Amino acid sequence: MSIAVGGFEPLTSIDYPDHLACVVFTQGCPWRCGYCHNHDLIPASKQSLFDWDDILSFIKSRQGLLDAVVFSGGEPCLQNKLLEAMAQVKALGFKVGLHTGGAYPARFAACLKFVDWVGFDVKHFPMDYEQVTKTPNSGEKAWESLEMLLHANVAHQLRITRHPELMSQEQLDRLKRLLYQTYQEELVVQTCNTAHCLDEKLRIV
Repeated sequence: MSIAVGGFEPLTSIDYPDHLACVVFTQGCPWRCGYCHNHDLIPASKQSLFDWDDILSFIKSRQGLLDAVVFSGGEPCLQNKLLEAMAQVKALGFKVGLHTGGAYPARFAACLKFVDWVGFDVKHFPMDYEQVTKTPNSGEKAWESLEMLLHANVAHQLRITRHPELMSQEQLDRLKRLLYQTYQEELVVQTCNTAHCLDEKLRIV
């Protein structure tokens, strides 16, 4: 059994800073973020149209042309074969990137031994995560993973997608201050695709 793949981007220059990469979008996410615009990737049991072995063969054919392979989602750490897939990529000489929200702290801790760069998606203050994810205790797990990342010697970027109905500008400013004053970390604000939100009440065209 290998990882379940929900999508694949063969070439990108924006998903791993300063590197040419391909992106493997894994299938399945435990959260139901209202602003999510990739909701086809949420169901873990959805039949995949992609085969990991085929993708790995493609990746092998790009040795010397691409710098890195990024595992995105969905939530990649949901995949119990993620470490095995990362190891296969590393063995081919590629750097490994990971996009995660930190939903699975134990598995994320194991990933930190393999990855070269992490794009970590912060959702809110820990106590307010459920407003975004619709999942109890998601903030506690996410910030546990965040603490691990910030104490690991791994390159990373912290980013947030702000929907105006789920986080005010004042809250965003406070969160930025907290991360900078506590960890000396910058928070990158990503554009919210409000036209395709999972929660139809949040859609703004």
